[in-house]
Parts: sequence; C-alpha cells; structure tokens
Amino acid sequence: MKRLLSSRFTLLLALGVDVLLYAGPSGAWHVSDSSFEAALAVQERVTEDWLAREGVVGTAIGVDGSGRAVVKVYLTAPGISAFPRFVSDVEVVPEVTGRFQALPAEATESVDPTRSFPRPVPIGVSSGHGQVTAGTLGARVSSGGRTFALSNNHVYAANNVGKPGDPLLQPGVVDGGRDPDDVIATLHDYEPISFCKAMLCPANRIDAAIALTTPDDVGFATPDGGYGVPRMSPVAAKLGQSVQKYGRTTGHTTGQISGINATIDVGYRDGTARFTDQIVISGRGFSAGGDSGSLIVTKGTLLGDRRPVGLLFAGTSTTTLANPIGLVLDRFEITIDGG
Repeated sequence: MKRLLSSRFTLLLALGVDVLLYAGPSGAWHVSDSSFEAALAVQERVTEDWLAREGVVGTAIGVDGSGRAVVKVYLTAPGISAFPRFVSDVEVVPEVTGRFQALPAEATESVDPTRSFPRPVPIGVSSGHGQVTAGTLGARVSSGGRTFALSNNHVYAANNVGKPGDPLLQPGVVDGGRDPDDVIATLHDYEPISFCKAMLCPANRIDAAIALTTPDDVGFATPDGGYGVPRMSPVAAKLGQSVQKYGRTTGHTTGQISGINATIDVGYRDGTARFTDQIVISGRGFSAGGDSGSLIVTKGTLLGDRRPVGLLFAGTSTTTLANPIGLVLDRFEITIDGG
C-alpha cells in the first residue's frame, strides 16, 4: 500500500502537474491533476482483474478531448470483452492494439549494407548480442568516467542469458555482424526480465542493458537524416507530447504519447512479461521489429527538443511501448552522453 501511495504521488508530481506546465508548442494536452488522480485510483483498482480476461493486454492513463483523464484498456481485437462506460465517474476507453511484442529484427534474405558503419558508430543503428538477430544501439551513456552503449536486455543480454564480457556487435548478426571483426562493446550489466509463470506475473519496469565501450567505438549522434544529438537532461512523459526516434529498421520517425502509467503484457521469445509504469506512443510506422533499444526523445521547440523520454522495447503495428528513461538512467546510475 505504501508503494502504491508513493507511486501515485510521484506520478501526480512528475506527470500530472507537469502536463499543466508543459502544454503548448510541442503538443502536450492540458490535463487537470484532480482527474488524473481519480483515473489513477480507478486504474489501480481494475487492472489486475481486467488483465486476467482473454484478449486484454494492458491499461494506461489517457485523456479525452475536454482535458479529463481516462482509463484506456488495450485489446487484441474489437468486442472481445464488455467494459463499463464509466467507473467512479472516470471514462473507460477501449483501444484495439493487438498483442504487444518485443521487437528484435526478423531475418531477411538480403542485408542492407548501410547497416554497417565505420567507428565510432552512430546511435540508432543495428546492434546486438551474438544470440540475437539485431536490435538498436539506443544511446551512448556514461558513468564514473566510463563509456557505455545503451539498449534493451533482449537486444544486448538475449533475454537474461548474456554474461558480463559477452561481445556486442554492430551490425547485429542478421545484418552481417560477426565476432571479432564487428565487436564494438562488451556486456556490462542488465536488468533481468521476470516472466509470467502459471497465473503469477511479476511486475517489470524496464527492459534495459548497458555495454562497456569507448568513444572511439561508439558516437553520440544519429546518422545523417536523424534527429542528431540527444540532450543530456531527460524529461517526464506527457500526454499528447510529440516524440521522435531513430532506429535500426524504420529510421527517423515521429509519434505522439497517448498513454502513461501503462501496465502491459508483452510477448517475448521465452514467454510473457508484465511491465508497469510504461509509456504508450501512437503512430502507425513509428517502430517495427529491430527498433528495440531506440532512444525516444522529444520533438518540439528549441529548448524542449531532443530531450530523452523513453527507451523503446516493444510494440504492435499501431502502438509502441517505452520504458521511462528516468527509470533506466537511475537503475544503472548513468547519464546520456551528448558529446
């Protein structure tokens, strides 16, 4: 109970109130903190029960056209379960997304030669563990004078099986990367993913890993045509906020944050894992298989542009999931390296 109260207070402070301050040029929507608190209370009450229903894959906090927070419920198909229109005066909004999946690259018959880059390699490009097809090198980060590459656990640690010191490649295996010629880093640390067993689904908050590297091997900007260099200071996710990313498969794309505080069941090669406190981004084509690990940054005015928001790790054809970047940075005690 103490954790729930603390989590709610933190969300209201960092997300609800901040939305009021941020609404403006970059498109964030105006949301009252009182309706935000009411929606959070309803979401906490209904999520476990609704996720137990067939075809329900998650819930999140969204906002309606009048600025009131709503509870979104994500479904694999329309009409698979009946939900009340309102719960304690909070509107319930079903949204068909399909099942969320972690996004490693799929094997292809031909390899794009542009996926291999001279060192230092840019961020946002093909990379991965030798037991993974490929994902994305999200950002260069630093801690204690050391330089690291940031991506997902399922990209750099192969769903918990990686060991410290394992070589990480650029490009990834499916794009032609081979050990030792294409090694750019070695696995340093990762947050383990806890998978659902029987009816028990432990809560995960991040799918992330870091790999030890050097400034000579990994750069700090995207390739030409990307958003450039991310800023060092992160920002909390805000409903309606415009965001962008550069990833291995879809390159430079833009989207909009449509849900926060999401609890989502995500499919992996080794099973299903439940994630809480996640960011939901809408926009068909924002991500695809192989974009996992991409750093998501803001797209807005000069001072509000390219601020790190999330770490992309899963999605569907219409919707993308990201870990709040603050959780990732705190877990590894790292900062974004902006050169």
